[in-house]
Amino acid sequence: MSATLAAPRGRVRHRLGLALGVLIVGFIGLAAIFGPALTPHDPFAQDLGQRLVVPFWMEGGSLEHPLGTDQLGRDYLARLVYGARISMVIGVLTVIASGLIGITLGVLGGFFGGRVDDVVLFAITCRLSIPVVLVALAVVGLMGNSFTLVILVLGLLLWDRFAVVARSTTMQVRNLDYVSAAWCAGSSRVSILAREVLPNIATHLAVVATLEMALAILLEAALSFLGLGVPPPLPSWGLMIAEAKDYMYFSPWVIMVPGVALFVLVFGINLLGDGLRDMLGAQDAR
Repeated sequence: MSATLAAPRGRVRHRLGLALGVLIVGFIGLAAIFGPALTPHDPFAQDLGQRLVVPFWMEGGSLEHPLGTDQLGRDYLARLVYGARISMVIGVLTVIASGLIGITLGVLGGFFGGRVDDVVLFAITCRLSIPVVLVALAVVGLMGNSFTLVILVLGLLLWDRFAVVARSTTMQVRNLDYVSAAWCAGSSRVSILAREVLPNIATHLAVVATLEMALAILLEAALSFLGLGVPPPLPSWGLMIAEAKDYMYFSPWVIMVPGVALFVLVFGINLLGDGLRDMLGAQDAR
């Protein structure tokens, strides 16, 4: 009886987590897209007469600047909204770049096997031996920080998980009956990969994409915090935290606001990934 009741409760919990993840990511995504319509303030406009204005819920705050202003008098809500755009764009573009590299290598290695698979395994092993943060710091430190460079560096360093999952799932799929039927029907290798293999491993790769997106956003925030990520005055959340650290003891909200926003976004993406994993796993089980 307890096991019978536990299963529906588990499904309800997973669905609630998935719904909450979709809600959080969807809300932040919409805020990033329609950012200019949400706040009348320019995120780059400075007003030293309005520096470090407290948020509206604190004594002395006002709804003119709902989240207050930073040390240069820039509206915090405007910078937070535009920072969401930067985080989402970096996360999505990094996943696209790393996904193209990792999925291509993983599918080729898992489908063809033999020497092709040996080369793919060697590439994965080499990549896993490289510390991502140190390499990113070195490359950005030598070549200078820019928005495009951050995306390229993260995209070239975060493909290994895509490759591992794509390779293992392709090795399972290539021996199934519908792939054998496609061979017997005279389909080419390219056609089999495009029509039979990729659609049937896409669900697993979607879960990996959510994990890599959260990791890319955190790495960008870490690089920006160290001054090697998105260059100022772009309102990256990591850069906002770095700029606020000198004021955290007297105005703690200047570091709490972007910190909480970063936590909520990564938390929502992880909930989305966990919900997709549980939902797709249940479908596979059926």
